[in-house]
Amino acid sequence: MSRGNRTKLRITQAAWKLFHEKGYEETTVDDIVLLSETSKGSFYHYYNSKDELLAALPELFDAKYKEVLDTLDPEMNSYDKLIELSCCIHQIIGEEISIGLLAMLYSSQVVTKGDKHLLDQNRFYYQMIYHLVDEGQRRGQITLEMSVHEISRLYSLCERAIIYDYCISEGAYALGPYTRKVMPLIFGGVKTSPKG
Repeated sequence: MSRGNRTKLRITQAAWKLFHEKGYEETTVDDIVLLSETSKGSFYHYYNSKDELLAALPELFDAKYKEVLDTLDPEMNSYDKLIELSCCIHQIIGEEISIGLLAMLYSSQVVTKGDKHLLDQNRFYYQMIYHLVDEGQRRGQITLEMSVHEISRLYSLCERAIIYDYCISEGAYALGPYTRKVMPLIFGGVKTSPKG
C-alpha cells in the first residue's frame, strides 16, 4: 500500500471510529485530523468535506473483506467462503458502525444522482465475489444454472437486503448472528448438492 493510500485509510478509519463513538454530527474535521495524526491539508486532499467521507464507507468495508478473505483456507468450499465472509463482515458492521451512520449511507445511495459507491463494480468487493463464484462453479460447488454475474449480483443483493432490514429495524437484533442464520436461507439456492 502506498504512503498516500495509508494516509487516506488512517483518515477514514479515524473518522469511522469517531462517528461511532461521538456520532456523525458531533464529529469535526479537527477531531478526525487529530485522531488520524494527519493534517488538515491531507484531509482536504482526499475529501472535500466530512460528508464526502460517507461515500468512503464502502472502501472501509472492502478492506475488511480483504482481511477476512486472507484468513480463510483457500481450499474451503467457495459457497462456504461467501457465507463466512458475509457473516464476519456483518458482525464487524454490527459492532463498529452505528445504525444511524449505516442508514445514512444507504439512504444517500437511494437519493443521490451521482456516483453510487455501493454499486461500483470496480470495488474489491465485486471482484472478490465474482472470483469466488467463478471458482465455486469450476469446482462444482455453485450452480451453473445462473451466470457468474447473476449469482454475484444475487449475493450482493442478499447482503444489502439484510443490512437494509437491520437499518429499518433500528438494529433490533445482532447483525452478525442474524446474518449467520438468514444468509444461507436466502442465498442457499445457488449451492450444489454433494454428489452421492
